[in-house]
Amino acid sequence: MAAIPTTIPPPVGEAPPRQRRRRRRERTTVAGLRRSLRRHWTLYLLMVVPLIWFAVFKYIPMSNAVLAFKDYNVIQGIWGSPWIGWQNFEVFFQNPVFWTLVKNTFVLSVYTVAASFPLAIILALALNEIRTGFFKKTVQMVTYAPYFISTVVVVSMTILVLSPRLGIVNEGLGFFGVPAVDFLGNPDYFRHIYVWSDVWQTTGYSAVIYLAALSGIDPALHESAKIDGASRLQRIRHVDLPGIMPTAVIILVLAVGNIMAIGFEKAFLLQNPLNLSKSEIIATYVYKTGLLNADFSMATAIGLFNSVINLVLLFGVNTIAKRITGNGLWS
Repeated sequence: MAAIPTTIPPPVGEAPPRQRRRRRRERTTVAGLRRSLRRHWTLYLLMVVPLIWFAVFKYIPMSNAVLAFKDYNVIQGIWGSPWIGWQNFEVFFQNPVFWTLVKNTFVLSVYTVAASFPLAIILALALNEIRTGFFKKTVQMVTYAPYFISTVVVVSMTILVLSPRLGIVNEGLGFFGVPAVDFLGNPDYFRHIYVWSDVWQTTGYSAVIYLAALSGIDPALHESAKIDGASRLQRIRHVDLPGIMPTAVIILVLAVGNIMAIGFEKAFLLQNPLNLSKSEIIATYVYKTGLLNADFSMATAIGLFNSVINLVLLFGVNTIAKRITGNGLWS
């Protein structure tokens, strides 16, 4: 006896149910987009300028990355120069300074993230617990103000403070009979000077982001914790920290994704022939190779290598964070 079919085939000329549902969703999406454009056209208009900026200064220049695979000639131009494939990358990888550059960049970046990331959270938690309005605003202003100081000015202040002859630090050491120390001339001090000057400059700004996340936590959670007898530290641990965890994860993922793209300006300004063994990073090497030595193809290849490493780190750390915490850039 033939089996009775469990599904009724669609009439001739009519699409299957799954295809009809997909078309219905597409029509709903298009209709919703049109309604959104009519209602919020001013907001979409505001997005046009940033999108144009990204297209002109970020995405269109990506096409010139082909320079990394060519032997650039000014007369022939980027697209007319001869193709040499992976030769620039091979020369860079075989360069004796390759591993020194990677090590210096990686160590300096990791040190910066490890020092600045938890301190910003601690400062935000401390400010959130302060109940005196004037004192809280004063501390927040004092810690936030250095962010508006130019990097050049910060480096100039650092050089003056740490000067072997006139610096206030060596003046204080001399008061206790300690001989003057050339901090910027000793390679062992370079990373500490770079990182902690950066922490002083950016911690207050980073704390503002966490303060905004803390303000979004439901006060009823704190009230419930107080009724249950939780102390202030316990409320911070079980209410505040989980509340800012999504924000912290995103900031950490972005920081690790840029771990090989540490700032050029401060490293270059603090650099001198005496601390070059620790201060020479990929960004400063690209500047010297591309602009000072006019080897544009090699500089592009090094920069492209650095960008690819950052991209791999970004996706890798985001995947790990997504699996561990459930939060990520695209969650």
